[in-house]
Amino acid sequence: MTIQIPDDLARGLEGIAAAQQKSVEQVAVDSLRSLFESATSPEVVLRTVRKLSHPSPAAIDDLEAAIAAARLPARDQGAFDGWPPE
Repeated sequence: MTIQIPDDLARGLEGIAAAQQKSVEQVAVDSLRSLFESATSPEVVLRTVRKLSHPSPAAIDDLEAAIAAARLPARDQGAFDGWPPE
């Protein structure tokens, strides 16, 4: 594929390529790839999550125990019940 770009952009790419000791094509491809792999991209986030190892059953048990230990008892009275004070 050939993409035509303005001369000033081509000169900028040449300067970046020279500074990075890469070819102009490689700098352009790397820059384009970074647009598709930005951290805000849902596809990248999903791909990253799928690469994570699954937790062990023991780790899940530990997490559930920590959640259960941190639970607060339910209150029948709301924060504003009885307001204003009588």
